[in-house]
Amino acid sequence: MVKKKTCKASLIQEDFTQEDTWRIFRIMSEFVDGFEILSKIGKAVTIFGSARTKSNHKFYKLGEETAYLVAKAGYAVITGSGPGLMEAANKGAQAAGGHSIGLNIQLPCEQQPNKFVDTVLRFRYFFVRKVMFVKYAKAFVILPGGFGTLDEFFEAITLVQTERIFKFPVILLGKEYWKGLIDWLKETVYQHGNISKADLDLFVVVDKPQEVVAAIKKYYSAR
Repeated sequence: MVKKKTCKASLIQEDFTQEDTWRIFRIMSEFVDGFEILSKIGKAVTIFGSARTKSNHKFYKLGEETAYLVAKAGYAVITGSGPGLMEAANKGAQAAGGHSIGLNIQLPCEQQPNKFVDTVLRFRYFFVRKVMFVKYAKAFVILPGGFGTLDEFFEAITLVQTERIFKFPVILLGKEYWKGLIDWLKETVYQHGNISKADLDLFVVVDKPQEVVAAIKKYYSAR
């Protein structure tokens, strides 16, 4: 069982009635900084996964190898810049000589960018950061993770489903880990008519790093 960290620091509680106007300028500045920096990186792949995974875990090695191969295929690698599988992905990208990017978020427990990030952007607002993950990615690779990872996965396929963004590869890596979720989507969500059969094709599930790169190449070679 993973013990939840306790934090002495906490985000400052703002008076929303007094701060809204100035908050708009902070939001704008985060968008401008993100657009200016990330627009220059070229094609990239965003990799998500748990911040809690230790470096001796098999998923860490999986993330590192995946990012290595993605970078060798000519893509920059974008992560949330934190520890665990984000660190693994940045480490793999850097080892391959690729551009390793981290989008850091301000949290009550301050998250420091991992040491394998070449370019770091810092965000106060989750929604701005999430725009950056999507806007400059040619694919999403979803490694095993928790609520944050699931949030990114479901937001991506929802945006594609509702045609708010163009379809792009969304790849779940680790068939055993994701099996329960996929079965639930098929046997419960689909069976109750809450998604269509076509919605189950908005993502693919693979087991090996080589399959991730192959899926990305296959998608874009067909276009």
